[in-house]
Amino acid sequence: MKKVTVVGAGNVGATVANVLAHRDFVKEIVLVDIKADMAKGKALDSFQQAPVDYYSTHLIGTDDYALTAQSDIVVITAGLPRKPGMSRDDLISTNAAIVNSVTSNIMKYSKDPIIIVVSNPLDVMTYAAYKVSGLNARRVIGMAGILDTARYRAFLAEALDVSPKDIQALLMGGHGDSMVPLPRFTTVSGIPVTELIEKDALNAIVERTKVGGGELVKLMGTSAWYAPGAAAAQMVEAIVKDERRIFPCCVRLDGQYGLHNVFVGVPVKLGKNGVEAILDLRLSADEQNLLNNSAEEVQSMMNVYDQLPS
Repeated sequence: MKKVTVVGAGNVGATVANVLAHRDFVKEIVLVDIKADMAKGKALDSFQQAPVDYYSTHLIGTDDYALTAQSDIVVITAGLPRKPGMSRDDLISTNAAIVNSVTSNIMKYSKDPIIIVVSNPLDVMTYAAYKVSGLNARRVIGMAGILDTARYRAFLAEALDVSPKDIQALLMGGHGDSMVPLPRFTTVSGIPVTELIEKDALNAIVERTKVGGGELVKLMGTSAWYAPGAAAAQMVEAIVKDERRIFPCCVRLDGQYGLHNVFVGVPVKLGKNGVEAILDLRLSADEQNLLNNSAEEVQSMMNVYDQLPS
């Protein structure tokens, strides 16, 4: 049984904690937020749900990082959510300061955790956590591809009138408008999706997926939380259980796909050590060009981060 810390008790963080508690494979979840009472309240509310939904996971809320000591996995959701008209990149300066502070505080009390970053702009915030933590890059992972792929699969399920359970798909690149959906890797119970849907309809779904986060911001006035929270929890589960599942995640590339020292989404194998392996697929020339363009956008934001005042 493991100890998991979730930093940020807002909508996403509280969802991560609640989903993990329901899965009942973690001994303790610490929910941390600068608003201590909110963290305490949400943790208490979730623990009071345990007798009803039948799980044993213990949850505590706090603003004291000392209570996170010896965490095996830390999920960072802290930061400002997007507002209508705001891009993920608009958040970089403010959220970089938050992620830097959170990571520093976590590392004071946990020697070698695995860090999962959810804060936006996600690719750059994963880079920030990597730099501040000093951890091996395989232990600092961004949650993006699982969420983006889930949106893509949900849209396809709706269009095809099938269960989303039967759809497998892959997306790569940055978390945002430059993401790279790969329809040739998309199947429905093993059937290539191109056999089941017209090209124009598929392209429309791909385009909707690229702006899927923005669609929800327009509808709700803030970022999504159910799907992002569940996606992060799924990563925690794969790591804790050493499932070695293949997921698209934001990781540091060091030569894979011809890219170096850039954090972008690619398929990886998740297990007890974090990223057990990065899958270096053979892409077509067009797919590689799209990935290169996405990586260039991420790299430009990484450069912005590097130039921020210390």
